[in-house]
Amino acid sequence: MNKIINKHRDLLVCIILVIAILAIFWQIKNHDFINYDDNVYVTDNLHIYQGLTVDNIIWAFTTGYASNYHPLTWLSHMLDISLFGLNPGWHHLVNVFFHIANTLLLFFILNRMTGAFWRSIFVSALFAFHPLHVESVAWAAERKDVLSTFFFMLTILAYILYVEKPLLRRYLLVLFLFILGLLSKPMLVTLPFVLLLLDYWPLSRFELKAKIPFHLIWEKIPLFILVAISSIVTFFVQQSGGAVKSLELFSLKVRIANALVSYADYIGKMIYPLNLAVLYPHPGSNLPLWQVLVAVFLLLFISVFVIWKIKKLPYLFVGWFWYIGMLFPVIGLVQIGGQSMADRYTYISLIGLFIMISWGVPDILKKWHYQRLFLSVSTGIILSALMILTWIQLGYWKDSLILYEHALKVTSNNDLAHNNLGVALAKLKKKYDEAISHYYKALQIRPNHVKAHTNIGVALGEKGMYKEAIPHYYKALRIYPDYAYAHNNLGFALAKLGRFREAIVHFKEALRINPEDLDAYNNMGNALSHLRRYEEAIPYYYKALRIKPDYFEAHNNLGAALFRQGKVNEAISHFREALRINPNNEKTHENLGVALGQQGRIDEAIFHFQEALRIKPDFAEAHNNLGVALAQQGKIKEAIFHFQEALRINPDYIEAHSNLQAVIKMQNKY
Repeated sequence: MNKIINKHRDLLVCIILVIAILAIFWQIKNHDFINYDDNVYVTDNLHIYQGLTVDNIIWAFTTGYASNYHPLTWLSHMLDISLFGLNPGWHHLVNVFFHIANTLLLFFILNRMTGAFWRSIFVSALFAFHPLHVESVAWAAERKDVLSTFFFMLTILAYILYVEKPLLRRYLLVLFLFILGLLSKPMLVTLPFVLLLLDYWPLSRFELKAKIPFHLIWEKIPLFILVAISSIVTFFVQQSGGAVKSLELFSLKVRIANALVSYADYIGKMIYPLNLAVLYPHPGSNLPLWQVLVAVFLLLFISVFVIWKIKKLPYLFVGWFWYIGMLFPVIGLVQIGGQSMADRYTYISLIGLFIMISWGVPDILKKWHYQRLFLSVSTGIILSALMILTWIQLGYWKDSLILYEHALKVTSNNDLAHNNLGVALAKLKKKYDEAISHYYKALQIRPNHVKAHTNIGVALGEKGMYKEAIPHYYKALRIYPDYAYAHNNLGFALAKLGRFREAIVHFKEALRINPEDLDAYNNMGNALSHLRRYEEAIPYYYKALRIKPDYFEAHNNLGAALFRQGKVNEAISHFREALRINPNNEKTHENLGVALGQQGRIDEAIFHFQEALRIKPDFAEAHNNLGVALAQQGKIKEAIFHFQEALRINPDYIEAHSNLQAVIKMQNKY
């Protein structure tokens, strides 16, 4: 029996890891998308939403959308949409499957390089079950993490095969997989340095007397060229998209201090993975000096120690500089976004620390008589604790409300969490007053918070307080004049107040900044239609429909504009298309009924008026128009009933008054 187990132990370990990961992570099948990047990457991204098409594939390789260049990640999301639609559970499970693959690949790689079976298992288990890795797996928008890591692992595996037998085709495979990794997430730019570390240990490729391995560096020149290209593209894409924060916001001194403390904090979170949050606010210049000095001491001490012990304990050197190097692109020296640090950045980097622990602890205890018992018991306790904490942490990712409420409990001065919680309250619960309260809390922390100002305006608009909303949009635009979302919403508020010409100015600005802003096209068409400029309005609706053919509002509004131009057949076509997309919109049923009635198709018109009233029984206009259609068929009593209903709902409805008087006279006449 033992011989059979030993023969198939690799397979047995893989099965156990897969079952354990699925048991812990399966709960995310019932999780929703969250309102932080999931909308940008999946739910509101038209190119993703349309799935895999030739045009969208070209877009993926030519866009710097969302301040990132990662075409394979875009293609991955498109494939999810093509396979599963907008079912969030399957998008999350695909991340889990990549996490499983990454865990198994890590085990194969370490076991093949070192032959240390149990230590390789422990590193892989720490990688699989550590709570810091929940963010990369449970967050749909972080597909780039698990996908790029998949290619990271495959690149290392291909490199090991190349080292074992240096053939050109094997080297080309390394290059190819590395390119795929960079096209998934540019954070992999440090991979060539990791390969140099692995050359030292455990691959033992350094020549004994050579201090600088020029031949190994020369061998990786093509990889470094790819790194340079990827770094340049990424910097310009992120700078043009506004993701790279200028020195005016965070000085170089502040960035260095935050980077040093973050290196130390990640180690602390690895050891004590509690109070984890989706957003950690940047401290700016408020970091205590003692905290920076402690971080500097810790980093210097460990660095000096691992260099001192490099020959005796080479895995410490490799593990430590794996950790330092893999974090370097995202440590904050080039500040991306407004966070100080992020759990997702540890997905690959912590492997270095796991290696230090898995090889270092057994070596420290190798002379202790109870070493095996201690390691077995402590491993069981550690992994069990991590699995429990990971299960709990996954629960916080169920939806946006739970996620941000937890973030606010475990962090302070978190303007980003307040703002995003407000968005969740407004969109998911329609609790606009609570949402506004959180937006104001965000502004107390950061007065120039553009999104908070804009979101206050949106929430006030949802309450019908358009006049009160307008100043907040102007405040947002004073801070950030090129904020398309604020321009569009300001235009919408102005249009609601009848200030259509002012609204048009802001819709034009929104479209100048973002030529794919569907709502701005639709709103521009509506503003022009209100001014009876139908010839100008109609092209805007068509532009919206070219971008999104199933855009309900554009079909409905285009139909109304065409109808007012007397193009009834075209109008009917767009009303029918709108109802195909959304069969339960009472206004579109009413619009279609009016258009059909004008063509004398009374029975069809009556059907749609009745449908409108089924959906909204107190729809005065539908009652009035149904009354007109019934009167045309000679059904006077039924017509009178619907005119009376229209007047009951709206006593000041002049047209219904006139129609009622007319049919009463008609009834008396006969």
